[in-house]
Formats: sequence, C-alpha cells, structure tokens
Amino acid sequence: MTIRTTPPFRADHVGSFLRPAYLLEAREHRAKGEITPEQLRAVEDKAIAEIIKFQADVGLQSITDGEFRRTFFHIDFLEQLGGVKTSAGVVPLISKNADGSEKLVPPTISVVDKVRHAKNIQLADFQYLKAQVQALGIKGLTPKVTIPSPTMLHFRGGRAGISKEAYPELEPSFYDDVARAYGDELKSLAGAGCTYVQMDDTNMAYLCDEKMREAARQRGDDPNELPHRYANFINKVVALKPAGMTLAMHLCRGNFKSTFAAQGNYEPVAEALLKEMNLDAYFMEYDDDRSGDFRPLRYLGKGKIVVLGLVTTKFGELEKKDDLKRRIAEAAEYAPLDQLCLSPQCGFSSTVHGNKIAIDDQRRKLELVVQTAREVWG
Repeated sequence: MTIRTTPPFRADHVGSFLRPAYLLEAREHRAKGEITPEQLRAVEDKAIAEIIKFQADVGLQSITDGEFRRTFFHIDFLEQLGGVKTSAGVVPLISKNADGSEKLVPPTISVVDKVRHAKNIQLADFQYLKAQVQALGIKGLTPKVTIPSPTMLHFRGGRAGISKEAYPELEPSFYDDVARAYGDELKSLAGAGCTYVQMDDTNMAYLCDEKMREAARQRGDDPNELPHRYANFINKVVALKPAGMTLAMHLCRGNFKSTFAAQGNYEPVAEALLKEMNLDAYFMEYDDDRSGDFRPLRYLGKGKIVVLGLVTTKFGELEKKDDLKRRIAEAAEYAPLDQLCLSPQCGFSSTVHGNKIAIDDQRRKLELVVQTAREVWG
C-alpha cells in the first residue's frame, strides 16, 4: 500500500478537541467583560500550542488548532462573511428534550446582502498554527484549517433565509458570489502556505435523513435535486481552489454533547457527493448503524480519498482494533483500499461544550486510529 505524504493521511482526524478547563474559564471571563479580547487570545494561544504538541505526540500528521478560538464550528466563520447575519450571541442557546437531555438551538443564518469576502477570516489563526507546528521541528506535519461548508448559507433557511432584494434569483448570482468569497479565503490561506483545508458540511448528511428531507420539502426544496445542486455549488468553490491545496469535506450528522441530529444511509446523496463533486477527499461518519452500509462508496471516483470515520468521539469506550480492520476490509469491497484512510467520525468538540468523553479517552481513540492505520496500510 502507498504511504501518503500528502493529505489526507492514512491516520487523520476531523479537527476539534476538548477545550481545557482554563480556556473555558477565560471565555467566561471574556463573556462577562472581565478580560480583553487580547487577553483571551493569549490564553487561546497557550492552549493551541499544547494541543498541537498533543497531536504530534500521538502520531498524527495533520495538525489543527483544535478550533479553540471558536464557539461553534460554523457560525464563527460564516458571520464574518460580508452580507451574512446570524442570531448567535456570546452564550449558545440550549434547550431540554422531553427526556431531560440537552440539545443545541442552532442560531439562524441569514443572507441580508450580497455575499462577499469582507476580510481574511482564518489567516491570522493559520499563521499562528503554522508557526507553532514549525517550532516543533518534526518533519511531515501538515497544518490543517477547518471551515464550514458554503451549503450552510442555503440549507438552514432555504430561499426564505436569503434576501430577495440582494438575490431576486439564486441562480447563478448567489452561488457565484458565495463561491467567490470562499475562493478569496482559500487564496489568502494559500498565500500563507496553507495546503490542507476541510469544509465541514452537515447538509449532505442531513439529506440522508427522511425527517430532514421532509423539512426541505416544506421549505420548497426538492431533497432529490438538492444534492446535485450542492455538487455544482461546491464545484464552483473547487474551481477557485489554489494549486497544491487539498480540499476535503467532512459530513456530519450532528455532534453536540455526544448527541446526533440526523441518521440514514448515504445512498440518497452518494452519487452527487462522491462522483459529481470535484473534491479531493471526504471524511464520512461510519461509527454506528446510523450511517448505513458501505455500498454508497461504489460511486467514489478515481483519485479521490474517503476517510472512514469508524472510531466514535461521542463515547469513551474504546473500539477493538480487529473490528476496525474488519470494517475497513468491508469498505474495501466497494472502494479500493488505497483510496481509503481512517479517522474518528467527527471532532471531539464541535461546539465549545465538548462531547461527553474524557481527555484521556480522546488520546486513546487517536492512538488507536494511528496504530490501526499503520497495521492496515503500512
């Protein structure tokens, strides 16, 4: 088997990590106005330097900043695009289910004007990440930036969430403007030396769930047509991708405090996702029965990589290595083994709250991914 020297790597990960207690405390102090933004950033810098070393220590080659500067994996980025407005406040909204469990009330995302790249959003964060990775002096490490998928500007609210004054018609101006904004962001990152970007997308995964598909119908969208429309949308971004950059997509079914929001086999979106999208790689959740079987992987095009999310980040119980190897072999019945990699199914902390898993379990899960990948791919 080929050893991968470019991302994604045989042992990879989605990106977010459990926040240390001192970082959470600093965020609370900032929310109360007790410290300045600069003081909070200094605390974030310290925590990020530690999580970078942690990733290198467990044997990972792709290195993120753990998303330690964010409250939400998506809102913090999207609200910085020109023409986009969200309802997110300093404190995330949480409600109770009938059984007493908690669920996140997603902030609304609205397009109120022409979408544009108003500023470089991730540049300073990447520059710090890159400098800290280089300071380790370890060869073969690649800094990775995670950003939300552009499809979120459409799927969450549909036509009703996009200004008719700014966009009387969505085709093609809305999709072109969003793609151009993303292209400008990728260009700014590439200029600083970034070669690995992952777009986090809940919407393609949500379109595998019949409840979510019905919600799309109620908004006036056709859930059978949307995956193909989104493939064209993503391809507009890919067309603007700088040379030498790997652009991946992570499909997420929800990850707030170890819960999930959607379920269903990938079949309804597989052809649009794996065949029509011109992405380099896909991180696909396969940690339990919610995701269905591996048959949708038959659509995977040549040269593309699927990173199998077989290790759950939702619970601390450690998977068995032999079970992971068996499932990788099952996936290889539908896609070439050389086009597969391994990772956890999602991040450990998609929002600032984190999943219900211990920091020690976080380490054990990642070490298992690294060890298993070495034994499977060499």
